[in-house]
Formats: sequence, structure tokens, C-alpha cells
Amino acid sequence: MKIIRVGIVGISGYSGGMAFELLLNHPQVRITYVSANNTQGPVEEIWPRLKTKTNLTCDKFNLNKALESCDLFLLAVPHGASLKIVPRLLKAGKRVIDLSADYRLKNSRDYEKWYARKHTDKANLLKAIYGLPELYRQDIKEALLVANPGCYPTAAILALAPVVTACADRIASVTIDAKSGVSGAGRKMVPQLMFSAVHENFKAYKVLSHQHTPEINLYLSKLAGRGLEVIFVPHLLPVDRGILATIYVQFKEKMNDHKILNVYKKFYKTEPFVRVGSLGSEPQLRDVVGTNFCDIGLALSKDKNLLVILCVIDNLIKGASGQAIQNMNIMCGFKESEAL
Repeated sequence: MKIIRVGIVGISGYSGGMAFELLLNHPQVRITYVSANNTQGPVEEIWPRLKTKTNLTCDKFNLNKALESCDLFLLAVPHGASLKIVPRLLKAGKRVIDLSADYRLKNSRDYEKWYARKHTDKANLLKAIYGLPELYRQDIKEALLVANPGCYPTAAILALAPVVTACADRIASVTIDAKSGVSGAGRKMVPQLMFSAVHENFKAYKVLSHQHTPEINLYLSKLAGRGLEVIFVPHLLPVDRGILATIYVQFKEKMNDHKILNVYKKFYKTEPFVRVGSLGSEPQLRDVVGTNFCDIGLALSKDKNLLVILCVIDNLIKGASGQAIQNMNIMCGFKESEAL
């Protein structure tokens, strides 16, 4: 049995901790290195739910120790941090899955505009493969660097890919109304994410200015074969985890709901983690939280000109760590659903 040694950089964040927990159940993976620059100590103290499951200790990132210990790395670090690490890992012949946004956008100017920092690794930016398995599986198999998608883009692109691919010329507009649990903002102490601010509250944020907007536009435009710009408004739900995206696709002409459903069913027929419901189905967070599934529901308006798509995922699993492991499985030739 092929065994790979995996390192997790950024173990103290939600995505890093989730990746660690999932990989403990992977029969072909040994976690041999963990690090975090802001949190040190035994992993079982950082994540008490992992007591008795690991004896690894987290220290600050040490390149030499990391290179000696691992074959493949998951980088669950803040935006900007991967730019300093990825070039050195790739130079040493390691394979990397980056959960930050540093390698998702193909134009460094877009990255600098939306993330307010300079991109210092343009060569690898061009080589990185976007890690949405349902669209780029064949490229992921051979990739040395995979840019794991953002959580909102994962939901939005999976929800829209079939209709955008099949009906791009008939689409007049796309509006994405998405809601995420608090863990989507990361494990940090800021006033707007404290319990007293979130509990019994519900709000929109970064209206028409969220950094995931260009990522959604970029990959939907590739599918459409033309420039496609969505209206994207995110909201903060008073729950721990999960994303529900309600998406409105306005058509230029009348459509047939059964034909649209067939497009979705055919598009995702062989996908292990995308489940398309019957017409009028209404997937909810509890259907997917704790899983790597993406559930999709469809409804067409009475005048046949408006398609409403409901899409739900767990932002920490399919929207982050689970998708990273799915990508790792593809890269290493493992069963795609292993540990998921």
C-alpha cells in the first residue's frame, strides 16, 4: 500500500484542524509535520477533541524540518503567507495544496486589487491548478501546486456550472445571495465575530465588494466562453458552519425546467460528492454539515424566465479541508472519497 507523508502548515486554524482530523482516518496518509506561527504546543491541547489521537507537537514553521518530514503539504495559512512558502516547497520537489487565495486568480493585478497585497510569485501563479475536482480533475492529477477554491466560490461555481456551460448565451444576469456560518471567517478574535455580536443576529457584509467575487467571475467566465459577472452578496449566519447559496439566474427567453434538471443530472452523474435533487427540492445546511457533499436544488418560475438554484455545503469540509483532501486523493491516485 502506498503511504505518503503529509504536512499541515497552519494547524491551529479551523481549516488546518479540520484537515488534521479528517486525515487521521486516511489509511494511506501519515501526518508527519504540523506547524503554526501564532500557536505552539501539543496538537491535542490546541484541539482537545483530538486527545489520545496524536502525539504531534506544533512549532513555528521550519523549512528544513518540513522538507525532511513530508512528501506533500496542505497550507492552511492566511492570505499572503503562502507566497513565502510555496516557491521553496516546489523547488524541493514537494507537492502543495494551498487553501489560501494566493494562487486562485490568474492575474496578479486582480489579486493585488482584491487582497491589497503584492503578489510575489507570478511564475507559480500561472502554473497553479484550480482545485475544483468536478471541473479540473484531469489537471489536478498531474499538478504540483493546487489552489484550493474559496468556500463561497465552491458553492457558487458548482451550483452554476451546468447551466452556465449549457446555456451561457441565454443568461441575462446572475445574482448570488449566500450565507455562511461564522467559521468561514477563520479562527480569530475580532469584535464582529464574537458571540454577543453574532448570536440572535443576521447581516450582510462586504456588499458587492467581497474578495471571492473575481474568483467566481473568472471560473464561470471560463465555462461560459465569455465574460460573465455576477452580483454577489454574502451574509453572516449565527451558526458555526455551513453555506447556503440562493442563486437567481435570469434568462433572456423561456426555459424548460425538466431539460434544465436533465442538464444538471447529466453534468454531475459520476461525481461522488455532488447530489442534485428533484425539481423543487430545498436542500438545507443540516443535510451537508459534517460532510464533503454539495447538495443542489432547482426551481423555475411560472413565467419560465427565472431559475432559482439552492446550493448547500459545509464551508470547512467541501468549502476547504475536505476539498483539499479530495484534491490530494486525486493527485496521489487514491480513492477520491478516502477519509471523506
